Amino acid sequence: MKAAAYTGNKTLQLAPSEQISPADNEVRLEVAYCGICGTDMHIYHGNMDQRVRMPQIIGHEVSAVVAEVGAGVADVQVGDRVCVRPLKFGEAANFDRGNAHVGKNLRIIGIDMPGGMQSSWTVPAYTLHKIPDELNLETAALIEPLAVAVHDVKLSRLKGNETCVVIGGGPIGLLIAMVARNLGARVILSEINESRLTLARELGLEAVNPLEENLADSVAELTEGAMADCVFEVSGSAVGVQVMTDLVCARGRIVVVAIHPDAKPVNLFKFFWSEIQMIGARLYEAEDFDDAIQLAASGQLALKKLITKVSTLENVAEVFETIDSQPDGIKYLIKCNET
Repeated sequence: MKAAAYTGNKTLQLAPSEQISPADNEVRLEVAYCGICGTDMHIYHGNMDQRVRMPQIIGHEVSAVVAEVGAGVADVQVGDRVCVRPLKFGEAANFDRGNAHVGKNLRIIGIDMPGGMQSSWTVPAYTLHKIPDELNLETAALIEPLAVAVHDVKLSRLKGNETCVVIGGGPIGLLIAMVARNLGARVILSEINESRLTLARELGLEAVNPLEENLADSVAELTEGAMADCVFEVSGSAVGVQVMTDLVCARGRIVVVAIHPDAKPVNLFKFFWSEIQMIGARLYEAEDFDDAIQLAASGQLALKKLITKVSTLENVAEVFETIDSQPDGIKYLIKCNET
């Protein structure tokens, strides 16, 4: 029983994964797969050392099988296949207005407490969502990031007859594009990495490299001057923030998905001039997980094409080094149990 623990200074070490018997309203899982996301890479790079208590078992994109059930748990039983919504809700504050997923006292499992990159993992029962039989455990490890995309598109109020631009073709950007297109919207993806552009086009998306052509001009040409009804800023770059206001139509919406830890200049005049709306989007709600599971199980999204490689816990350090040095990949999964 092994676990991948972050110990600082771009170091991941194998540690024991304890079989912690579940307390009341808890469930112990045998983790099948754990995906590596951008937040895990931020931890790896030391950008969250002030928050992460080392050594810390990381990971939060998990598919698993229920191994043990604590008292008071009625919704799942041993043998159920599940994914995990890794949010630990603290005491509600007046500020929250009922939005616990972005509440003041919210903690993230896998960041603020031990995560799922281990063989055995004990979590609160309310975090679990059952996986239908038609969805395999490997693909189910993508439910957490897919729920992010579902939440983002929901907040955007995107309609099937509209056009959207997605700035950034990483895992979340591609998932947003896939969810938006499945809704019936026209999607234009902006990405500078040629491998990701190739994948986007293989997925049937219109894709533009803004290093080779002016993105605003391309959107204008593709839409006959109508521009986009909605723009998703997923790049996290200053250039993405700069160009996003050039891409929307009058009364268009801009959804800020990427984390921007530093302040960046925004063209507020364009917000005034065209009555543009800007929407922040973070994490997900329980209904987004349910919708993501249903969408994944439907087979309408080519999720398997996003999986770059599956490795074992023994090779976790090598996988993180690969992601760091080779940005062409999309989604790397860690297999956390032999069976």
